[in-house]
Amino acid sequence: MLAKRMASILPPMSLDEALETTKIHSIIGLLTAGQALITQRPFRSPHHTVSDAGLLGGNANPTPGEISLAHHGVLFLDELPEFKRHVLETLRQPLEEGRVTISRAAGTMTFPSQFMLVAAMNPSPDGRMPEDSRSTPREIQNYLGRISGPLLDRIDLHVEVPPVPFKAMTADIAGESSHSIRERVQQARRQQQQRFCNRKQVTCNARMGPRELKMHCRLNEDTGLMLNAAMNDFELSARAFDRILKVARTIADLKHHDQIECDDIGEAIQYRSLDRQLWK
Repeated sequence: MLAKRMASILPPMSLDEALETTKIHSIIGLLTAGQALITQRPFRSPHHTVSDAGLLGGNANPTPGEISLAHHGVLFLDELPEFKRHVLETLRQPLEEGRVTISRAAGTMTFPSQFMLVAAMNPSPDGRMPEDSRSTPREIQNYLGRISGPLLDRIDLHVEVPPVPFKAMTADIAGESSHSIRERVQQARRQQQQRFCNRKQVTCNARMGPRELKMHCRLNEDTGLMLNAAMNDFELSARAFDRILKVARTIADLKHHDQIECDDIGEAIQYRSLDRQLWK
């Protein structure tokens, strides 16, 4: 449910984004009759039996796959460990580069694939946390082992969703609407557009390169010490370091902080702790 509503809080597509998305969908005839332009961000949710050609694209004449159909939108992978490991591993390069190149006898094609990856999984085969699971440690290890460390490194946020108590499910209390959340997201995105107005290829914090990271994600002594401690305690990689900085910059934008502060970096680090808790 959360994943399906992710697209509803994302900023509206720009004209360039809408044109790119429409081109991809028109290649394989996904536009409805009379539809001239796709204006809603796509949401793609392939089944876990999808092949690598179905996910990346392929066939005799290269055509876009699910990751390109999710361009400028959301790609949702439910029951992540149920996907074939070699299929998941093919996501690593597109997640980094924002495009996928397919080579076939008929020729080579490059398709854009700047998507937001959202995945869901259970912490053990029977759905319980490892310490409460009825599965054996080996079964749990084999289950979690289907997700590689390099792929986890490319997922910015690792969030545990605990069971909702019956009292909370039946309470007559309205939560925050997607509309109000979207307004905050749009405001933060406008800040980012102003920040990167001279860098056309960088549209948001997630697309920052090393140059932008050094310029816009500077740490003071306190935030530097906090991140240094997390790098050592959690044995984080250099890729995780970059992604923590990007997430912290976005959290700071949502809180209207000009500079990254300790609570921003602390929250970003917290989102990297679940994978260490489970996989270690």
